[in-house]
Amino acid sequence: MNILFLTLAKLTSLKDTMVYTDMLHTFEKHGHTVYAACPLEKRDSRGNYLEQEGNICLLHVNIGGNYFNTGTVEKGLTLLRLEKRYIKGISEKFAEASFDLVLYTTPPITFNKAAAFFKNRDHAVSYLMLKDIFPQNAVDMGMMSKRGIKGILYKYFRRKEKKLYQVSDYIGCMSPANMEYVMEHNPGVDSAKVELLPNSIIVRDMSVNQEKRDELRRRYDIPTDKVVFVYGGNLGKPQGIDFLVECLKKAGSEGVLFLIIGDGADQYKIQKYVYDEKPQHVILMKRLPKEDYDLLVSSCDAGLIFLDYRFTIPNFPSRLLGYMQSKIPVLAVTDTVSDIGKTIVEGDFGWWCASNDSDAFLSTVREAVGCDLKLLGENGFEYLKDNYDVENSVRDILAHIRG
Repeated sequence: MNILFLTLAKLTSLKDTMVYTDMLHTFEKHGHTVYAACPLEKRDSRGNYLEQEGNICLLHVNIGGNYFNTGTVEKGLTLLRLEKRYIKGISEKFAEASFDLVLYTTPPITFNKAAAFFKNRDHAVSYLMLKDIFPQNAVDMGMMSKRGIKGILYKYFRRKEKKLYQVSDYIGCMSPANMEYVMEHNPGVDSAKVELLPNSIIVRDMSVNQEKRDELRRRYDIPTDKVVFVYGGNLGKPQGIDFLVECLKKAGSEGVLFLIIGDGADQYKIQKYVYDEKPQHVILMKRLPKEDYDLLVSSCDAGLIFLDYRFTIPNFPSRLLGYMQSKIPVLAVTDTVSDIGKTIVEGDFGWWCASNDSDAFLSTVREAVGCDLKLLGENGFEYLKDNYDVENSVRDILAHIRG
């Protein structure tokens, strides 16, 4: 079977280990040929090129502009050009291929024409992996409005969203709350094609022993005698960085250490706090190579997830899986709409509190410090094996094709 996979995620190499590359390798493992397309930005200064490994062929498509870490106008213009460039690049570089399955992700929601083109050309099954509910998330963050001039942009992208759902034979959602949201806010969508398809990976035990843990901490000048909470990933508007800083300030006397690793549009807010107040309980680090990052996370005691309280859509960040692989428990600090906190608490591998209550954060940190962190981390790893193994996701997708 030939599978076409479309994503806006920057897959720098097929050797990377993450949600999408793990899925591609698992399809290949089951005997399928995978053709994938991901973006090259204008700043990459390079034309379309192919990367091949076994029966996976990855096309890096020059999308004619910059999308990540750029202004709203440039990002919007790049999105508008995206589909034509994907269709042209795939048609040229994979000219001999006919696809049985077209698999694509959000963001962006502007893949509807590309998905429809290859679906109709090859009579393929189309499957949407819904990782982001746009444009409502932009409305939640105040970047877009349903009224006024900004409302024109909202209505345009909302029409695109509806067309994307329409062209999709199946819509895989990250969590039960995601499924409920899609069906409630899109009554025209046939509920029979909406199903659970959680973020999933090839399960690897990334934990380290005590000796390795101490060695890694010394390497990065992290105290070996502190309970370390690590946050890794994007530091932007969706993460509610103002509230994160408020929490860091409040937890200064708790005898724990917060390690923040990453970058993003709002990283400067943490940088300013660290520069101005020089807190002894906070270490801020830039994004690390993935192998180094995974090891460093494994040397910590608990992972942090932050989501802005204003969200009305149920996000389910994939960074959860990295913490679970490292066998460390997770503290989710989120809005009340996401069900990631419910999953963590019911799975007995961490804690949840609302991301508009810094006092609740403080009391939850105190509770966490008194828990058996190793046991909770083991619980998380077992939950990962049972619920987020990519083998299950691939099996569920292929069941539709075989049917």
